[in-house]
Amino acid sequence: MLTRRSLLGALTAFALAPAASAQDMPVFYATDGAAMAGYDPVSYFEGTVPTQGQPEIAVMWKGVEWYFASQKNRELFESNPRAFAPQFGGYCSYAMAYGVLKSTDPSAWQVVEGRLYLTHSPEVEQIWRQDQVGYIAMAEENWPVVLYHE
Repeated sequence: MLTRRSLLGALTAFALAPAASAQDMPVFYATDGAAMAGYDPVSYFEGTVPTQGQPEIAVMWKGVEWYFASQKNRELFESNPRAFAPQFGGYCSYAMAYGVLKSTDPSAWQVVEGRLYLTHSPEVEQIWRQDQVGYIAMAEENWPVVLYHE
């Protein structure tokens, strides 16, 4: 349960997080160039804890390197990257509901109807979960606008 103090802290951190230009970065990536801070996107669909990928097992997609924990996961991703890649280019799903690009924390996530959604932090994820259907609908409307008109 979010307390007033933790909610204020989450919203402050959210507001102070750096924004980005979607045209420059259609997929959010870490400073080392790895999507999802190097986490294996397939692992989010396999269990309860996402797994860090390995740079030796990587594939380039959408101009970004994606790391995988196993060759099998890499092959699954290569066969259908859109089935495993996070929505909204891996940017925060909650922020995208408001038309803003924000970084994400790979440990703040949820799979909804077979799609991976990341958020800026565990605190923001709790807010997002309160109306995920509404936030997803808003974000889906904003994503094309932000992506192509930023």
